[in-house]
Amino acid sequence: MSDTPSDNSKRTWLITSGCAGALGVGFTAVPFVSTFSPSEKAKAAGAAVEADISAIKPGEKMTVEWRGKPVWIVRRTPEQVAELAKQDALLADPKSERKPSELTPVYARNEGRSIKSEFLVVVGICTHLGCSPSDKFQAGPQASLPDNWAGGFLCPCHGSTFDLAGRVYKNKPAPDNLEVPPHTYLSDTRLLIGEDKKA
Repeated sequence: MSDTPSDNSKRTWLITSGCAGALGVGFTAVPFVSTFSPSEKAKAAGAAVEADISAIKPGEKMTVEWRGKPVWIVRRTPEQVAELAKQDALLADPKSERKPSELTPVYARNEGRSIKSEFLVVVGICTHLGCSPSDKFQAGPQASLPDNWAGGFLCPCHGSTFDLAGRVYKNKPAPDNLEVPPHTYLSDTRLLIGEDKKA
């Protein structure tokens, strides 16, 4: 018994529909299955980041991204380093004793909160509501800052102020000092952020 033209059209339509359906399932499944394994970007988000600090001049800052957060590397001048000890009485946690294991590694529990006194390495996120403070490195009276300002950071959202060691001043909304991320020096000009030991 021979097929009629109508039967051929139905068969063609069924085959085409079936193929299109299978193709659609395939396109839908690929993104779904790929969510089971992290992307390269996601893997890299937790990886340590290397920074070349050779070009930072005294009094300047560079920013690198680590785990989706801005990490500030500030090269302090000798005068800025000397000023840190004079701020203790004005600070909420001058010795970084609050949440030390979370916010300040053992090797950064000092006046400068640093491994090398000239370099400050902190996460540039205010501990109040997660805003990003502004650089206010210039000492002296300025808008929204005290007349005896020694230089540091001002969070414009709610007025929290931090010195050039990332330590929060008293009676400010931010409850804690800025976070010091794990880091180590690979050389005088190369800094590894995210690991405490050389890779």
